[in-house]
Amino acid sequence: MGQFICAIDQGTTGTTVIIIDGALEVRARVNQEFPQIFPKPGWVEHDPEEIWKSTLATIERAQQEAGITPEEIVAVGITNQRETTVVWERESGKPIHNAIVWQDRRTRGRIQSLADEGKGPMVQKRTGLVLDPYFSGTKIEWILDRVDGARAKANKGELAVGTIDAFLLWRLTGGSAHKTDVSNASRTMLMNLATGTWDEELLSLLNVPAEILPEIVGNSEFYGEVRGIPGLADGTPVCGMAGDQQAALFGQTCFSPGDAKCTFGTGAFLLMNTGNKIVHSAHRMLTTAAWQLPGQEITYALEGSAFIAGALVQWLRDGLGFFKHSAEIEELAATVESSDGVVLVPSLAGLGAPHWNADARGVLWGMTRGTTRAHVARAALEAIALQNVDILKAMESDLGQPLKELKVDGGASANGLLMQLQADLLDRRIERPEMTDTTALGSALLAGLHVGVFEDLADIEQTWEAEAVFTPDMTKTEREQMLALWEEGLRRV
Repeated sequence: MGQFICAIDQGTTGTTVIIIDGALEVRARVNQEFPQIFPKPGWVEHDPEEIWKSTLATIERAQQEAGITPEEIVAVGITNQRETTVVWERESGKPIHNAIVWQDRRTRGRIQSLADEGKGPMVQKRTGLVLDPYFSGTKIEWILDRVDGARAKANKGELAVGTIDAFLLWRLTGGSAHKTDVSNASRTMLMNLATGTWDEELLSLLNVPAEILPEIVGNSEFYGEVRGIPGLADGTPVCGMAGDQQAALFGQTCFSPGDAKCTFGTGAFLLMNTGNKIVHSAHRMLTTAAWQLPGQEITYALEGSAFIAGALVQWLRDGLGFFKHSAEIEELAATVESSDGVVLVPSLAGLGAPHWNADARGVLWGMTRGTTRAHVARAALEAIALQNVDILKAMESDLGQPLKELKVDGGASANGLLMQLQADLLDRRIERPEMTDTTALGSALLAGLHVGVFEDLADIEQTWEAEAVFTPDMTKTEREQMLALWEEGLRRV
């Protein structure tokens, strides 16, 4: 009988389950999408029951696809869209409202009032986060205040709240476990980063009763036993949990301070390990808990996000009709040796870190009569890479040490030209792993660590293999010219 790990990657648009063995060979990978709900402009919701249905379906199909028995799965790991929030009844387990998704902006007014009251510096010092509707705290407050009878039930301890990790754990264990891990808790705007516990002043500020919150636990420990889940044997331990970006950091084996990864998805999410040191950014990077392993202090990270990465390629494809398939951008951009002075600043949804300009609009600048689709396509790939240069320079400054190399994952990391541009513009080595499902992998590694499939971090490090390496191949002069043009473009947004 083999030893397999089931990793649940519950994302924004769907749920993916992978089953891996001790050699990190993927035996099955199953994905199922679920509907997005947009009740009003700026509002984004999910039906928690649809999330649960997709989770059940993918677990069972993955177990069958792997050709193994449920009993051969020795551990379950969970990773998830982080700030998305669910409130449910303790007795029935039923949600009292749709999940409010991390993208949702409905609490913008409440955030502004907190900012006007001067609460921003205190919140950032305690949580490492900036005041923003992105995080869970104001979402919880909104549900309790808007759902009839919710506030009274909450005060009596009759409700439970959590991010998606906590909700799935509750359901997987038949309601016996109400826990969240330190990485997800650090994204709620309610956890004190220094102590790893719920902060009483923040709970009071956002009117969240402590009784409804999950217990904060580490990332690789026993949380509860599976009960009544098709594809899994009763008694299988759930023993690995982490938010998606922290799970990817772990899956990329970024275990030392200064190690960093970038996940190229719709946006680009960069995390840099800062060790046991809480680094408060001077450039409005987010400070977050990365993970906490048994018997150890919390490991922290700096996080910076570019809102538009893969979405820029989608815009060129769907909005401007440059090509039919996203992968075609690489071939098109490669037909020219440079963008010939064309600069594209992809602030199509404002600018994220380190600029934080919500009102910024996109800029396409530097065109001549000789500009072609290929020049614009190349400028788009350059823009994705240049945004990351800004973020990583800020992180290096905050941490006080240079980046050694950048590990990459996510859909757009398959674009070889983009990765080469990233190496050139950063003047750093870029490594792309053999295993690209790094988010799911991270939760599997955390679960496997607990049950002894992996002995320690050194054992895990040996499993990581590079599929491709990109080294800088650009002159200093050329790099400086491109960075100067980018700076000029930023001034024009």
